[in-house]
Amino acid sequence: MKIGIIGAGNIGGNLTRRLTALGHDVSVANSRGPETLRELAEETGATPVRAAEAAEGARVVVVTVPLKAVPDLPAGLLDGAAEDVAVIDTGNYYPQRDGRIAAIEDDGLTESRWTEQHLGHRVVKAFNGTYAQDILDRPRPVGDPDRLALPVAGDDEAAKRTVRELIDALGFDTVDAGTIADSWRQQPGTPVYGLRAGVAAVREALAQASPERPADFRA
Repeated sequence: MKIGIIGAGNIGGNLTRRLTALGHDVSVANSRGPETLRELAEETGATPVRAAEAAEGARVVVVTVPLKAVPDLPAGLLDGAAEDVAVIDTGNYYPQRDGRIAAIEDDGLTESRWTEQHLGHRVVKAFNGTYAQDILDRPRPVGDPDRLALPVAGDDEAAKRTVRELIDALGFDTVDAGTIADSWRQQPGTPVYGLRAGVAAVREALAQASPERPADFRA
C-alpha cells in the first residue's frame, strides 16, 4: 500500500519504521526538507519527500505534526492522493506549545474537527494517545493477552475500517471510539489518553471520559 507520512517526529518516525517493515511503500516528509530525512530513509527504505508530495498516490496519509503547524501545511495537500484516501490525524492540542486556539477552547470544536477544517478532508483520529516507543516494542499477535488496544474515531466508516485494519496489521487491537464529534473522549487529559490496556479497559475508559477539559489543557 502507498502510504504518506507527514511529520517525522517520534510517532511519524516509528510508524515509518514499522510500515516499511510490513512491506508498504512509504513516503515521509517533515518541515525541514527531504535532505534531513536521509538517515531515516537509509534505515527504512522509505522515500523522503517534501510535504506537498507526501500524499501523491497515497491510500493512507498520516498527519503527525504539532497542531500549530497544521494551518501551515501546503494548500491542496491531499489533491494527488487516492480518491478513497484515509487520513490519520494523530494530533493533540497543547496550548503551552500550540498557543490558544479559540475554535477549540471557546467554540468547542474537537481537535480533529479543527484539523479537518484546515485540511479540507475528513480524518480518522488514531495514535494520538499512543507512546511512540510502543509502536516498536509492543506489537502482539491477535489473541495475545498483552495485546494493546487503540481508540479510533472518525465519520468515514470506510476510512475508519482501513485504519483499523492497518493498526491490526501493526500488532494492536482497536476500539471504535465513535465519530469525530465524539473524539474528545480520547483527547489529552481523558482516561484513555496514554492508557496501555486491552479492548475492555479502553472501552471503559472511553465511557468514563468527561467533556470538561482539565485546566492543564487550557490556555
